[in-house]
Amino acid sequence: MDGCVAIALFRHGLTEANKRHAYLGWTDSPLCPIDKEKIAEVPAGYELVQSSDLGRCQQTAKMLFPRNKLEISKEWRECYFGNWEGRTYEELKDDADYQRWLEAPFLEKVPGGESFEEFSERVDRGWEKLINRMLEDGIRKAALVTHGGVIRYLLSKYGPDGKKFWEWHILFGKGYELVWNQEELRRGERCTLLRVAPLTENPDG
Repeated sequence: MDGCVAIALFRHGLTEANKRHAYLGWTDSPLCPIDKEKIAEVPAGYELVQSSDLGRCQQTAKMLFPRNKLEISKEWRECYFGNWEGRTYEELKDDADYQRWLEAPFLEKVPGGESFEEFSERVDRGWEKLINRMLEDGIRKAALVTHGGVIRYLLSKYGPDGKKFWEWHILFGKGYELVWNQEELRRGERCTLLRVAPLTENPDG
């Protein structure tokens, strides 16, 4: 696909906190040993690999891209859940602030944490830097290892079919690759092609 650029968005592997359905934003949690065995190296071809600075993403990125130099950024962190970090629905269900947030998660701010607006503005800054870097340096394929919320936000904004934030299902250790031509990417348009990542290598070469 001449003139095309691609960005793959990978979610970190399953963590111990994810297993118990805890809210996990800026707090870290180790990857589950069994899940780590499922994360395989991605076929070569990505010229740039970036990751959230949180350990679960860095660890996943090193397993997915062991041959690449890894660039780290705090802008790719998950939404910060403040006072609710590490807590579950069962622990929070009687909290009035939590119930208000469940009714309007894009409007209500998490106590001690980020609002959706603050979260999305941060991710947008990271995205703008990534796009500028790719266009200026002539990078055709980049990969980002980050969190479920970040990927849902980017897919809701740049995915081809206009799905909403909560409609996207992101598997741990997996993701999507978005493809544009350079001018579409420069203009901030939705991607023209979306495919599941990681892609497998062509058996015929």
